[in-house]
Formats: sequence, C-alpha cells, structure tokens
Amino acid sequence: MSQEFLPDDNSSVSEALEEDRPNDDFESEQEVLQITVFGSHKAVLETIHTLYRLGFAAVGDWSPPQRGSKPGQVISVLIKRSGKV
Repeated sequence: MSQEFLPDDNSSVSEALEEDRPNDDFESEQEVLQITVFGSHKAVLETIHTLYRLGFAAVGDWSPPQRGSKPGQVISVLIKRSGKV
C-alpha cells in the first residue's frame, strides 16, 4: 500500500508543503488549506460525509484513505484552494 503520506527521514512537513506551492499567477493568488483526518476507517469516512453534509467539501475531493502509521488507523487528505482573505 502507498506510503505517500509518510515523510522521508530527511524531510519535514514544512519542506513537503513547500513543494506544493502553486507556480502560475492565478494559483499564486489563492490560499491553500490542507485538511488531514486520521482515525479508524469508519471514523474517517463518517467525518468526510459529515463535512459533505455541512457543505464543506465533496466526498470525492478527499484522497482515498491510506494506511496510517498506527495499526487500524487510516489517513485522508483534502486540499482546498480559495481566494486570499
């Protein structure tokens, strides 16, 4: 299973976020927000569906659940872009 959410030993979370910075002018005017949900598979899916019902994000906007660092844990990530505040 993919380990893309686990940083390499030589990298940090802030370095990983630096790689995701937008490059073109349109995207540079947007604010980027990353939401990460950790928990059991059931709890993560329930949270994603609750946020959908609240109008926060579509279910399909989230990454597929990936195995977390602890047994029984999964992680799902949402990247939202919006105009700067």
